[in-house]
Amino acid sequence: MTHPLFETMTTEPAYDGKPATLVELKNAKGMRLVLMDIGATWLSCSLPLASGEQREVLLGVDTLANFKRQQSYMGVTVGRYANRLAKGAFNVDGQAYIADQNQKGNCLHGGDGGFHSLRWEIESHSDYHVTFKIVSADGDQGFPGNVTMRATYTLTDDDEVLIDYQGETDKATPLNMTNHAYFNLNGAESQTDTLAHELWIDAPWYLPIDDAGIPNADLTAVIETGFDFQEPKTLGQDLLKDEQQKPHQGYDHAYFFSDQRDVAKPIARLVNQDQSIRMEVLTDKPAIQLYGGNWLEGTPARNGQHYKTYAGVALETEFLPDSPNHPEWPQPSCIFEPGQTYRFHTGYHFHY
Repeated sequence: MTHPLFETMTTEPAYDGKPATLVELKNAKGMRLVLMDIGATWLSCSLPLASGEQREVLLGVDTLANFKRQQSYMGVTVGRYANRLAKGAFNVDGQAYIADQNQKGNCLHGGDGGFHSLRWEIESHSDYHVTFKIVSADGDQGFPGNVTMRATYTLTDDDEVLIDYQGETDKATPLNMTNHAYFNLNGAESQTDTLAHELWIDAPWYLPIDDAGIPNADLTAVIETGFDFQEPKTLGQDLLKDEQQKPHQGYDHAYFFSDQRDVAKPIARLVNQDQSIRMEVLTDKPAIQLYGGNWLEGTPARNGQHYKTYAGVALETEFLPDSPNHPEWPQPSCIFEPGQTYRFHTGYHFHY
């Protein structure tokens, strides 16, 4: 049976006057994903539970009007630079650039006209994968270089959602791609929050930020702070414990991994309170942004509903925020040169 989103998301035109195109991926167990070419967006992730329930665990919308209205980046592919650039400013090869300043005078997620808001080409598609492609012109949102980026989503029979990014540029430019999915393993429309979800993040450092979300200190040890998820704990246990959390209503911070880690092993794990569903995150990116859905109140949901604060949690694999302005940080460079390929991988592995 065709997913209802194929009808409700295509009844009105997108920004370019044409309807969105959706694709569905299914595996042998009955797990289903729905994706959309606008924003290369992950619209739906439903798990076939033993009880017979097909549980939707991804926050999202069911009309294009609400997709345009929501400001929470639900499920979209963000770029060219995920997270924040201070004042939109950065230098490459001695030349200064200013990217679109779309949040508190800073550049967030590539600017208002970033990849999340544009139509991607569906380059290839099968029952288990889809590859989206976008071409971004030199100067797009203030970024240098003509960039071609591909995002491939694959659903395996082992209930893994694999996201592979590959890109090229003809001029040195910062690149930092991620998906901005929000998860609630109790069910996206359950009207419950995720504060009782248990989270583990295998990261010894986090990055302090100012009130606008811009890094304002060096990488800091998580130990003896509310940011320490090296042992599993609920998202609510130490919520607002730290002064760093209070301006942001909770967690909206980047975590930095050890460079000695095995990238084939999970770096984070989210488990709902009855332990019935767990999700593991794997990535070869050096950092992850933990965002607890602190500002979701009033965000459009499905079926005419709205989400509440903490209704979902995002785990965004990435380079650290504002990295072009911090070459001293111990991570690979986020500046990609002509002839160099941007290639990174993230996986979300579900167990239920």
